[in-house]
Amino acid sequence: MPNILTERFEEALIYAARLHAEQKRKRSSVPYLAHLLGVTSLVLEDGGGENEAIAALLHDAVEDQGGLDTLAEIEVRFGPEVAEIVDGLTDAYSDPKPPWKERKEAYIASIRTANSAVVRVSLADKVYNARSTLRDIRLEGEAGWEKFNGGKEGTLWYYRQLIHEFEYHGSRSLLSELIRIVSELERLTAG
Repeated sequence: MPNILTERFEEALIYAARLHAEQKRKRSSVPYLAHLLGVTSLVLEDGGGENEAIAALLHDAVEDQGGLDTLAEIEVRFGPEVAEIVDGLTDAYSDPKPPWKERKEAYIASIRTANSAVVRVSLADKVYNARSTLRDIRLEGEAGWEKFNGGKEGTLWYYRQLIHEFEYHGSRSLLSELIRIVSELERLTAG
């Protein structure tokens, strides 16, 4: 039976668009909603259901738009399963956020015990981000790494560590895509 998106998904789309209305992608003029829609598309194409699609739309809401209050609102609006997925995708609940490396190490460690819904949405997020990174490096060369808190070394370290943890959950087409993109990034920036 095919996945059907209901009015809950439409409500989540509107909610996400409003939450992130003023937000842009890192050092660009691209509306942040483009990222959320791209991740959601990957989740749906990978067989994710409505709860996972809603969580994909809202996966950055807690860390970028209000912390634990936003997580509580997500639970009220979209239910505990969506809130649990979003919580599993969140690496910071406060502003300012803790240091980059500390947040990333904790997130990497959480993937090993994450449920399949969190893994699917996380993989979709990382594939989308890695594709964007690859595009930036192709267009801007080494200067493209400057927009990332971890720089080239930290970003590649983060992707490699995530791949290792995602492999624990078994083979997925999104994982194969992430491995392919990260290998291309490493090839382009070798030396």
